[in-house]
Amino acid sequence: MSRFLKSTFAKSVLAAGAAVGGTIVYLDFIKPKNEPHLATSYAPFNKDIPPPPSRESLVSNLKKTTQFDVLVIGGGAVGTGTAVDAATRGMNVCLLEKTDFGSGTSSKSTKMAHGGVRYLEKAIFQLSRAQLDLVIEALNERGNMLRTAPHLCSVLPIMIPVYNWWQVPYFFAGCKMYDWFAGKQNLRSSTIFTTEQAAAIAPMMDTSNLKAACVYHDGSFNDTRYNVSLATTAIKNGATVLNYFEVEQLLKDDKGKLYGVRAKDLETNETYEIKATSVVNATGPFSDKILEMDEDPKGLPPKVEQPPRMVVPSSGVHIVLPEYYCPTTYGLLDPSTSDGRVMFFLPWQR
Repeated sequence: MSRFLKSTFAKSVLAAGAAVGGTIVYLDFIKPKNEPHLATSYAPFNKDIPPPPSRESLVSNLKKTTQFDVLVIGGGAVGTGTAVDAATRGMNVCLLEKTDFGSGTSSKSTKMAHGGVRYLEKAIFQLSRAQLDLVIEALNERGNMLRTAPHLCSVLPIMIPVYNWWQVPYFFAGCKMYDWFAGKQNLRSSTIFTTEQAAAIAPMMDTSNLKAACVYHDGSFNDTRYNVSLATTAIKNGATVLNYFEVEQLLKDDKGKLYGVRAKDLETNETYEIKATSVVNATGPFSDKILEMDEDPKGLPPKVEQPPRMVVPSSGVHIVLPEYYCPTTYGLLDPSTSDGRVMFFLPWQR
């Protein structure tokens, strides 16, 4: 390598190191701390709040309504969230769920309200504005969740064990950037723990070559209860929300335009024709089944099950382990397993 190239390379390394170091110093010591904008006190619970209407009352409302503005199929997080959004805008909303609310994908999450540190890394290395926008939006929504449902959400510190010295500034700079993109809704300031501090918090961790641990903060929440809360909020705002109602057919006019559904009450086996101006397919991994019904001229499901076309299940896995695998007040993040995956160890339901 020529002297010029060596000199240029050395200058580039020094410049990059100075940039990272300067960013860390600025974010950790100079930039004013963003205190979390989370409510710390709440009005006393109003014991005079009436109980939610009974299922019989909601079914009665279904029978009385000639046509809804919006009919949502699916009572998961997306479906109930859609119902809340439409109902709070003054629309007459009906939501139908085949089984229990949150019985599918919405109760199988990692229980994290997070912006996505992995997506931030992709945004930087792939120079992807779309990934960065995703992270910023998710961080804002994380703050909204913690603020609007503090009884279901909490702040969770997550520790990243670091086994190479050069990775300490790398991970710490990434955590600080994560804080910075959260803006005023940053939860806590990221920090670095020594080997001794990390071992005291997570004694089950391999500390033989541990150099340090970076700690950042994200949100943790009860996904199933959050889902049910969305359903009851929609009901409170006038929506007709019913579970154990199975959509058997999409109703179409002579021109093939969808105007409602035929659904069966699985509790009574009674069938209803429910008309609506708009129909929302919020069935998650079962979306293809509704789309196949829409493609049928009569709105009926196919007699032979078809392979998925629009929604293909992902390969994420969640395993419940004994509590000694994880600290009770901290989460652990392995940023790179032997097969290139990211693995979280998170405390849950203590």
